[in-house]
Amino acid sequence: MSTTTVTSSHVLDNAAWAALTGPHAHFAERFGRAARYPSGVSPFTALEDPADPRAWEDLARLVGTPDTVTPVSGVLEVPDGWGIEQSIEGVQLVDTALRAEHAPEAVRIGAADVPEVLELVALTQPGPFLPRTVELGAYLGLRDENGRLIALAGERLRLPGWTEISAVCTHPDYRGRGVATRLVRAVAAGIRERGDTPFLHTGAHNTQAIRLYESLGFTLRRHVRFLLVRTPST
Repeated sequence: MSTTTVTSSHVLDNAAWAALTGPHAHFAERFGRAARYPSGVSPFTALEDPADPRAWEDLARLVGTPDTVTPVSGVLEVPDGWGIEQSIEGVQLVDTALRAEHAPEAVRIGAADVPEVLELVALTQPGPFLPRTVELGAYLGLRDENGRLIALAGERLRLPGWTEISAVCTHPDYRGRGVATRLVRAVAAGIRERGDTPFLHTGAHNTQAIRLYESLGFTLRRHVRFLLVRTPST
């Protein structure tokens, strides 16, 4: 895999915080140095500075209930009293040579499509997707000749100058036909048109996805960890 150094890297290093205190601030539930999305929108929480114990104290107050499991991004270690329930290794890739182009056959996904989207997400497991995730940005889908939703991609985290492409998935019956590629390029076209640069995350062990994204013009920027943590019991 190739790597690159990206301008404004500090923003991407704590992307969820940059989103929740920037373009997605209207979604933010915040207590001091901690913030999160509403429970039906996204599971992400974020800390202003993961090395600051006060931010973790604020996160505990934001969560509100002791001994509660919550995801947090941009974190390598947790303070005493906190527990790590799960650690997921991932990678962050950025657009350096993507050919973005609209897909006329793609349809905009809205609230009425959510039940069908949730079925596709449950089948393909592209990552967290909740009933209100479609509110985060533009989601596009492709349907077959019978009207069945067969592929999805859209915008998740939006921060100054950058927008994350997420929920990229294809029904197993339609894999290998380039449908995900068409949607990634189409979502990227919309992102580029407003002056942002696309980026995305995927699992570090998902080598097939990484190879696909690199072939499309994304470059590996950094390795990341997504933690599922348990708040202190008292």
